[in-house]
Amino acid sequence: MSTHSQTHTEADPKRWKALVLLCTAFFLTIMDTTIMQVALPAIKEGLGYTQVSLQWVMNAYIIFFGGLLLLGGKLSDLFGQRRIFVWGFSILTMASLLAGLAWNDSVLNIARALQGAGSALITPAAMSIVMTLFSANTKEMNKALAFWGLSGAAGGLAGVFLGGIITEWLGWRWTFLIYVPIGILVLVLTPGLIKQGLRRNGRIDYAGAISVTVAIVLFVYGIVTAEHTGWRSPSTLWTLTIGALLFILFIFIQVKRKEPLLPLSIFKIPNLAAGNIALIMLNGMWIPFNYFIMLYLQQVLKLSPLSAGAALIPAPILIAITMIFIAGKLVEKFGLKAVLFVAFLALGCSMLLLSFYTPVDGNYLANVLPALLLASFGRGLAYVPAQSAAISGAKPEESGLVSGVYNTTSQIGSAISLAIMVVIAAATTASSTAGESVGALNEGFQQAFFWSGMVAFAGAVLAIISIRSQKQGE
Repeated sequence: MSTHSQTHTEADPKRWKALVLLCTAFFLTIMDTTIMQVALPAIKEGLGYTQVSLQWVMNAYIIFFGGLLLLGGKLSDLFGQRRIFVWGFSILTMASLLAGLAWNDSVLNIARALQGAGSALITPAAMSIVMTLFSANTKEMNKALAFWGLSGAAGGLAGVFLGGIITEWLGWRWTFLIYVPIGILVLVLTPGLIKQGLRRNGRIDYAGAISVTVAIVLFVYGIVTAEHTGWRSPSTLWTLTIGALLFILFIFIQVKRKEPLLPLSIFKIPNLAAGNIALIMLNGMWIPFNYFIMLYLQQVLKLSPLSAGAALIPAPILIAITMIFIAGKLVEKFGLKAVLFVAFLALGCSMLLLSFYTPVDGNYLANVLPALLLASFGRGLAYVPAQSAAISGAKPEESGLVSGVYNTTSQIGSAISLAIMVVIAAATTASSTAGESVGALNEGFQQAFFWSGMVAFAGAVLAIISIRSQKQGE
């Protein structure tokens, strides 16, 4: 116990330098989800992906990131946060090299899955180190967490901007290779800035980690291939059934284990389940929106990667401004429930704008920018109260687990939602009277935007029903 109390009384003199390194790590994991979005059409051409299979470039990362986050959190608790942080960066760096050198679509999918696994070790370890470094002072903790959130938003912005520049000037492979020198630099600096973490006794629930990750992979794979093989085909039914059985097995393991990966009792924390559902809905519409808006800009409006990347720059800027200056004040004044409701309404309306007003001969200023700004405002507004709901009632020793739970649920929600939206878009394109034209492709994108809007409206309804109305500080 003495080592734990020490963290509360003695602040680490290198904590702010360490925070810069940790925020850089978070910045990179977020950037990894956006930098290659701009490169998607170039990757499709370069490695021969189909319009449907292209989503694996994103989903392979998201599934293994989301599926292994809880395990990453547990490993960092048991083996020390710094060790797992270093392991995560080593995997991410090597996987980025493999992705940059990928010679076919299967190799890139495997590399993306490994990048996701590396990020799943980095994120909970880094977040846990931040919580430990600043546990002595609440004011400093709030400031550190604000920087943490800002570095994520900046990662999204840098990914979109750099993705456009790199794809156009250097080629899509460099959207992955850029991580190799940065990763090596982080690995060199880590031992001097971050103390060796405490090791704890405990067991690792490998069975739980494997069953939940494989269940998610099978769910997404079943949804993706259903478009080609048919929903009633034996391969689709078996894939989805085995996925469902493995998920039930995961729940059963969690109930029976003394040290489960996910103690189900954690969901008794007020608003935790509701906050996690809100995050699922939030990412369940946001990731498909990002995916399809980039394809619309490049495949329909024929923008270059650089122009398409530049076109999305207002989004992360407005998200950051809303998160930092507006969301917190509104939550204090009106409470979590009201702010979440309005945020989801804004997101839903922005998707309807994209669904009905994105013609083949459209232009960015009239058809994309208004919806983009409305969506970004809604995203910035929703994230703070959704995250607050998901973590507010947790005790300090539960912080790592709780952050793992909300990161996991939001990633899994986005992977399954993206798979469904891609299937809807592909089915709409296939049945279009416009045939193989850009018009048919655009009809598919519009349907994906429409159903992403429905996910957001469902989030608004769930916010009203399930969030307990509390104002910050109550």
